[in-house]
Amino acid sequence: MIAYPLKLTTPIATHTFGGQRIRQQLGKAGLPDTLVAETWEVSDVDGMIASVTNGELAGCTLRELTRRYPDELVAPGWRGPHFPLLSKFIDGSGMLPVHLHASDALAQQREGQPNGKTEAWYILWAAPGASCLLGVRDGVDNAALKTALLAEQYDAVMHRVPVKTGDTFYVPGGMLHSFGPDTLIYEIEQTSDIQQHAMPWRMEDGSRLSDEEWQQNIDALLQELRPELHAAPQAGVLIEDGHLLRRICCAGPYFALERWQFERTQMLHFSSVRILTNLGDPLTVEANGVNVTLDRAESLLLPATLKQARIYGAGDVLIGYVPELQREIVAPLREAGYSEAEIAALGDIDGRLR
Repeated sequence: MIAYPLKLTTPIATHTFGGQRIRQQLGKAGLPDTLVAETWEVSDVDGMIASVTNGELAGCTLRELTRRYPDELVAPGWRGPHFPLLSKFIDGSGMLPVHLHASDALAQQREGQPNGKTEAWYILWAAPGASCLLGVRDGVDNAALKTALLAEQYDAVMHRVPVKTGDTFYVPGGMLHSFGPDTLIYEIEQTSDIQQHAMPWRMEDGSRLSDEEWQQNIDALLQELRPELHAAPQAGVLIEDGHLLRRICCAGPYFALERWQFERTQMLHFSSVRILTNLGDPLTVEANGVNVTLDRAESLLLPATLKQARIYGAGDVLIGYVPELQREIVAPLREAGYSEAEIAALGDIDGRLR
């Protein structure tokens, strides 16, 4: 594989809950003046597959590169049907549907898919009083839940959780959830677009479902629901290293997410692919002798075989990856003095929520 930092096309979703915050507030260039709900920063989802836009691999799809060069792109020894990570900016100007994504086991059993979708939300901005719906209240059985969903009485059966800027929510597959209005997030997740939702309308255009289709959707949702799951916002944990403020936002077997804020040039070392997303002013990223400019609210891929990259100047970036949990998360946090409880709060360190 010809290895260098890869810039990708950015598929767009124009669902009804979107607005203009990704363009106006984040400052992402190249978006239309119309409502935009999601920009898929790195995607290998069917129908939304990104392609390389720079260098000698320009025009190659992420799926093509993943299948042709799994060791060089993703990680030595890695194999899979598609690139393992999906990342998005999501504009929750309106309320997202109350929905869930299947776990791996139920995705394989019920959907014929290789994996489900666990996800995490990093809250880039939330208005005062913003909240999300997250998980089912204890003691609510499926019959009571279906009645409430058909009555659109979500607060009667779900937890209403405050949301604030800087929070991270780790949301396992099978957990019922929604967020918005007045919320802007970065989402990292397993590569999948399967979901079951409880709304009487289609999120793509707001058109009304028939009562029969609506009830069928809720029945399908109940069959994939994991009502025992609970989640809470957490602020992540900090590791300070000179001029680098490194915040580990979440971690689990499928992905980890970090935010790096720094005042001078940084070296990033890695053994598996990294997604680098810029939250600040334009940056220059150099690897293998290739310099790439990373504009505000833009992302790129650093293939595993590069092993290191230099990020010039001051910056504020998100870094997403599939972690070696013990080596890359648990050991450094123990060394930094964090307790087992603080480490466990990052998401799913022991894999029990899979």
